[in-house]
Amino acid sequence: MIKKMLIANRGEIAVRIMRTCKEMGITTVAIYSSADEESYHVKFADEAICVGEAHASSSYLHMNNIIMAALNSGCDAIHPGFGFLSENAIFASLVEQVGLIFVGPSAHLIELMGNKVKAKQAMIDARIPIIPGSIGAVVDFEQCSKIASEIGYPLIIKAAAGGGGKGMRLVHERSELENAYHSAKQEALASFGSSEVYMERYFTQTKHVEVQIMADKHGHVVHLFERDCSFQRRHQKVIEEAPCFALTKMQRRKILNDAVKAAKAVGYDSVGTIEFLMDSSGQTYFMEMNTRIQVEHPVSEMITGIDIIKVMILCAQGKPLPFTQREITMNGFSIECRINAENIRANFAPSPGTISFMHVPFGPHIRIETSMYQGATIPPYYDSMILKLIVWGQTRLEAIKRMRGALEELLIEGVHTNIEFHYLVLHQKEFIEGRYTTEYASAFIKELNTVEEFIRTT
Repeated sequence: MIKKMLIANRGEIAVRIMRTCKEMGITTVAIYSSADEESYHVKFADEAICVGEAHASSSYLHMNNIIMAALNSGCDAIHPGFGFLSENAIFASLVEQVGLIFVGPSAHLIELMGNKVKAKQAMIDARIPIIPGSIGAVVDFEQCSKIASEIGYPLIIKAAAGGGGKGMRLVHERSELENAYHSAKQEALASFGSSEVYMERYFTQTKHVEVQIMADKHGHVVHLFERDCSFQRRHQKVIEEAPCFALTKMQRRKILNDAVKAAKAVGYDSVGTIEFLMDSSGQTYFMEMNTRIQVEHPVSEMITGIDIIKVMILCAQGKPLPFTQREITMNGFSIECRINAENIRANFAPSPGTISFMHVPFGPHIRIETSMYQGATIPPYYDSMILKLIVWGQTRLEAIKRMRGALEELLIEGVHTNIEFHYLVLHQKEFIEGRYTTEYASAFIKELNTVEEFIRTT
């Protein structure tokens, strides 16, 4: 049994994990950097330990300091949250080696699915459709050029150990290939410590659909239906919703079955997300698997009523899933908006600073995930997210209307935010009809900039 847990993270996800721990009777230990001493996750935890200086490399990424903090405070387990060390196989292995429970999949599974080349091969073996491209890492530019000729343009070069848009280059024609190949390798090495890259055909007008899965150590796997994460800016999700309004019943059945099949094929044993790309014809392809809790997990919780963090903790202790697939039902629609401290009129530049005033919306079926409060400081060292605003509606249109009202009520002063941007998006025809693709956000931002330039010059 887990009696005391260290949360190796910060901000809203640390608070989210602590909330479930407290409901389960688990004592919580927060870690913090010198820049986060007054952060709410530090105040909310039962205990808090400083693990280093402001920069993440000296604190939230410092494996030795974090593990020593867990051991010295008498913890049984470590929950990594998302980001930072959450998908670091070395960290997971070290946690297990010192006799602590890592709340997540085994180090082997993190390494397998974290390497996109190995993950693709595992999906090929499981007969899950993958995006056409290289089988294995691209060893040199000569091979890169050959593969490009085979799959055609546009194509995309990606870091094998990567994610979050880093080490990624879109190539529209042959003349761009060599520079894109070398720059992708350099960025991959700088970001992930490995210069390995792979190539895929780049599809336009696509949907990014992901399936929330949960698995235990007894071979049971279930899904919590799917999420539409197509509204992205520079490969970063901005708005997520569940379920995906654009799927037919047949497409939904196939993508859910493929996700469960994929998880079973690799022996998955925790909470995870399998991401698919759906092309304009409705064909779905495996993209990658995230072996951690996702930022957008609340929308899946809202339509199923299941506490995903709680199940993750139970499975980490070796307990079986507390329900079967037949017992999981989907009810209504949920939307999440990521409210960031950023200046949309300055190309979404981060806007660190102190929140001088903050009022969050209340009412039926409105949920806030945050660690911010009036007077809190948003440091420049980490992600700029202030909060996640989540709503639920019996219909998708009801959820959209509820989100509009919640955005109207949400007030944050002292820093720039993207609240206004979200409000505009939720009034666009493409979003209301659920027809938007992964390219829509960029096109909409370009349109906004054109309108603003017109207003300034007239």
